[in-house]
Order: sequence, then C-alpha cells, then structure tokens
Amino acid sequence: MTSSGTNAHRPSAEPRSPAWELLLPAASAPARGRGRALRSALREAVRSGRLAAGTRLPSSRELAADLGVSRGLVTEAYEQLTAESYLRSGQGAGTWVSEGVRAAERPVRDRAPRAEGALVDFRPGTPDLSLFPRSAWSAAQRKVFGRLPHGALGYPDPRGLPELREALAGLLVRRRGVVADPERLVVCSGVAQATTLLGFVLRDEGVTSVGVEDPGSPEHASLFAATGLGTVPLPLDDEGLALAPLKRSGVRAVVTTPAHQFPTGIGYSAQRRGELLDWARDADAVIMEDDYDGDFRYDRAPVGALQGLDPERVVYTGSVSKSLAPGLRLGWLVAPAALTGRIVARKRTMDLGNPVIDQAVLADFIARGGYDRQLRRCQRAYRERRDALVAALDEHFPGATVSGIAAGLHIIARLPARYGPEDVFLERAAGAGVALRPLRDCGTAGSADGTLPLVLGYAHLAPGDIAGGIAALAAAWRSGRPVPADGRRSPGVGAPAAAGH
Repeated sequence: MTSSGTNAHRPSAEPRSPAWELLLPAASAPARGRGRALRSALREAVRSGRLAAGTRLPSSRELAADLGVSRGLVTEAYEQLTAESYLRSGQGAGTWVSEGVRAAERPVRDRAPRAEGALVDFRPGTPDLSLFPRSAWSAAQRKVFGRLPHGALGYPDPRGLPELREALAGLLVRRRGVVADPERLVVCSGVAQATTLLGFVLRDEGVTSVGVEDPGSPEHASLFAATGLGTVPLPLDDEGLALAPLKRSGVRAVVTTPAHQFPTGIGYSAQRRGELLDWARDADAVIMEDDYDGDFRYDRAPVGALQGLDPERVVYTGSVSKSLAPGLRLGWLVAPAALTGRIVARKRTMDLGNPVIDQAVLADFIARGGYDRQLRRCQRAYRERRDALVAALDEHFPGATVSGIAAGLHIIARLPARYGPEDVFLERAAGAGVALRPLRDCGTAGSADGTLPLVLGYAHLAPGDIAGGIAALAAAWRSGRPVPADGRRSPGVGAPAAAGH
C-alpha cells in the first residue's frame, strides 16, 4: 500500500502490505466471480478502516500486477467504488480512499437481557427454555414445508394465517372460555405488540392515559408511552383492582391481569370481575386483559378469562412466551367488534403481518395436540418447582409467607422484618450471586408492615438450583457477608422481563 506523499510505484516482488493481503482471497476466486469478490474486499477494507481515509491506492496496473489479475478487473473495481463514494479520483491525481467513509463499529453485541454474574437468578418472567419441544416442533415444520403452497409465502393477512386464527380460536374457547371469533383475532408479536396496537388505536380515539395495576408489570407503562399515552397507577385490594380509585381516575381504558395478578399473585374475585365490567359499561371504557400465564393453575382448574363475560368491552391478549418460548414472538389479541378494523389497519402498517412459516407451524402444532401436551408437561414441571421454592423458604427463612394463588411462574415471598433492612439484604444477595427482584420494582411504594416482599421466579430453575440458591441467600444473611452459591450457572438463567411478553 502506498500512502499520501509517497512514491506510488512499488515492485511486485516487494512484500505486500497487510492491507493488500485482504484482497488475495478475492484474486484467487473463480474467474466468473472474481470481479465481484474484488469489489467486495475493497469495500470491506475501507469500511473496516484497514484502508484509512486519505490513503492513496496503487495504480490499476500496479495493483493488477501485485494480485495477478487483469488490469481491467482492477479498473472496473476502482470505477464502481468511486461511483459509490468509497473512493475518489481526479484527472492525473490517482485514486484515494474517500474521507466521507466512516469505519463501521465492529463488535457484534448481544443485547438480550441477562443477569451478569448471577449464579442463581430468581427474577420472574422466563419459562424453562429447555422444555421447548424441539422434536415435535421440527416435525411440525417438516409437515408445513411439505404442504405449504407457494402462494402462501406471499404477504399474509395482517390478522394472521386463517388456519392459525381458527386453531387459536378453538384453543382459547376450550381452555380459557374466551369468546373467540377468528375474524376478530389478530396474531401479534407477543403481548408487547398487542399492547402497542391497542395503545395507538386508543390514542387515535382521543384517549390520553391508561390505568395500570399498582403493583403491576413495569412493561405496560413503557409500551403505552411508546404510543404517546400516559399511564395512571391504580391500587389493588385483596379482590383485585380497587374500584373507588379507578372511578376517580377518569381513565377510559385499563390493563388488568385478573386470572393471576402480576406480581401479587391474587386472582380477581367473582364480585370484582363483575364490578370491573359494570364500570367499563358505565364509563364507556375498554379493559385490556393480559392473560400472561392463565393456563398455569396448580390447585384447581384455571378460572376462565374475563373477556368471556363481555367480549365487547374486553380486549383479550395472550402468547406462547410462557408455554413455549418468548423468542418465538407469537401472541394474539381478540378485539371487540368496534375496534377490530382499526387494530387490523394499524397492524398492517406496523409490519404487514407475522412470519408465515412460524404461524403455519404453530397452527399445525395446536391442531395435532402438541400444544396441549406441552402445557401438561410445563404444568407438572412448574408445580414441582413452586413446591421446591416454598419448601426451601420454609426451611431457611422461618416465618416467611407466600401470598397469592397456586399458579403461574412466580410467587410473592414476604420475609419477616428481622431480615431487613431491604437494601442490605439485596446487597448481600447480589454478593452471593443470587439475583432478586423486590416488589418495589413493580411500582408499589414498598411494604407497609415492615416485611421484605420479593417477587421470586422459579420456572426456569431446576429444583436443586432453587434449594441451593435459597440456602446461599440464607447463609449470606446470617454471616453478614456474601456467601457464594454452589457455583453452577443454571441453564436458562437470564434477566427475565416482568409479566409482559
């Protein structure tokens, strides 16, 4: 390589500069693709900074001789990259690397949420990803690829593939008591997209703020904020969302988790469910039901969805994030008739619909009974892990209480006040490699009775990891200094989100 201010001539016998070494694979590429390979290699050398801005390139004759290729190939590459502004040239002035090119940031970063350094992560929100039915899912994929017509690979109905909407409607009617018309069901990228779709439609109707449960999922506020809506935290009582503050708030829309409230773990009482619907009718309001883990009840059959009582006032949302994997990004929204058209129109402009093949595989998986089998498998595993967590708390934290119904993928554990202050307890936990989420992170001001309320997730942890993590937590508190956990990183440990999915 010859830099600015130096002699451009360099005999081909001299050692090649490190920058030109990047071009050697291109020079030895098959003849038909050699020109394309050379252009690509030159671009990459400029983008990466190996050829710095202001560097003078050898003449086409010299570089061709260096690389053992035709001069015309190099001339064509120089002309193409000059047209693209990677290079610049002037009459009789040679060819230079353009000053307008900035080297790209090279590291490829993984920004997936994780608990860095945690040996055991009790934060809620993630299922056991090792339970994903790989063999059954692969078999469904093979069936789909074998029968899917070419025309199905075009832009889909923004609501979702008809066969998936029919399969989901049947599933929701049967398992959750939803009034599910396939024509009013929209396949979404999880409940997160369902929330933003509803937020945009409400904003277009003149709604300025949405009520959210307090404590509740932190995700709801951030998702609505992205659509231009504010949120109003609304307190709970023992039966669900407290009615008096809701009525005083003046909101015309509210988000609820009635089957298994996140994070308190209560189920809305029958009376409160009826009162909430009465409020919606009187206030001409909309209720969004986030049924994030409604299939997982361990002491009895799950209570049916609120939407089944008034499908024209409740927008029902759910996903496979807890039952299969959040990485699939597959969920659904069942809309009231008055909102369906606007939600579908917004979905069309947002992304033109979800990936066709993934939808077709899920439809086949549901239709052939694979999804029901997966739910039964998860229920058995998660019930065992919940029992292991409750037993470990009883053993290592005498006096701790667990509130809420036997359901879902998390519990609220209230440790006696003697384990406080909370900040010190959390600091010792972090030092022991145990990641925790205090209840205060979910919007509540804290504990009024002096206890230490923690939101503990267990679904992604093996029973042995649960027992070991709680034991390490107790040891760290007793010693007054961090006591490391057993040192084995649990498979599936990550930095889970809250209820949103």
